[in-house]
Amino acid sequence: MGKFKEISTFTEVVARGSLSAAARAEGIAPAMIGRRLDALEARLGVKLLQRTTRKLVLTDEGAAFLEDCQRILSELDEAEAAVSERSARATGHLLVSAPAGFGRQHVAPLLPSFLAEHRELTVNLNLNDRVVDVLGEGVDVAIRIAPLSDSSLVGVKLADNHRVVVAAPGYLKRHGAPQQLSDLARHNCLAISSEGSQRGWTFLDAGKPVTLKVGGNMVCNDGAVLHAWALAGKGLAWRSMWEVGAQIASGELCTVLDRYAAPGTDVYAVFAQRRHLPLRIRAFVDFLRRAYAQPAYWRDR
Repeated sequence: MGKFKEISTFTEVVARGSLSAAARAEGIAPAMIGRRLDALEARLGVKLLQRTTRKLVLTDEGAAFLEDCQRILSELDEAEAAVSERSARATGHLLVSAPAGFGRQHVAPLLPSFLAEHRELTVNLNLNDRVVDVLGEGVDVAIRIAPLSDSSLVGVKLADNHRVVVAAPGYLKRHGAPQQLSDLARHNCLAISSEGSQRGWTFLDAGKPVTLKVGGNMVCNDGAVLHAWALAGKGLAWRSMWEVGAQIASGELCTVLDRYAAPGTDVYAVFAQRRHLPLRIRAFVDFLRRAYAQPAYWRDR
């Protein structure tokens, strides 16, 4: 494994043109890349690269070795692809993590259909609202409603999403609809709390993001409860479209302050970065993308 990592690092550095670029692609420190190259050159007893702060230059020995390494890696890829094609069934166990509310509403109901297509798979769905450590906890796929920030992971967008302020028609009839952000101060805003602190609502005002601390007579750490309170006419709520889209379409909820809507926090499938993605992961991610791409899916929920 050490020899393979060294030669794959060598080819990656040459392809990307620098140690730092190769390190970014792998999500590790450039010093680690340098140590692998040093170990490779020490083991071979030759200098493969002339390294300066500005550029990398292959030596004659390095150019010859690079050609052999590229051939070996290409043949390995072809061998693995051939094995995958001969065993083109998703098998094994899949550990999936998802936010509790989204998972209950938009992952759990789809699993029976997914498993009907892939009968040699089993799935463990873990619902919680913390950001799981995908690598450390052995999670195959994590569903996240946020942009990807970890370079050691891969994020595949599953669906568009953005947050809207909603209220029941009855509430708006009694209290009127807010027309500008300052109007929120006179409304009962149903806010979510997290670890004892209340989260603000984020908007775009004159093109700039603004987070407002809103006030009301009820807060909760469960978004489903806020959703239910809004449906019952108890106040305004700032919710994701994946949660309230069906009620907006049916007229049970109305949106307000739409011109201040902030950019979306879209839905992603996140998994560990690797050369060959297991078929069970690829099949699950593709299944969710197909399901969420159907306009009727969101309308009927």
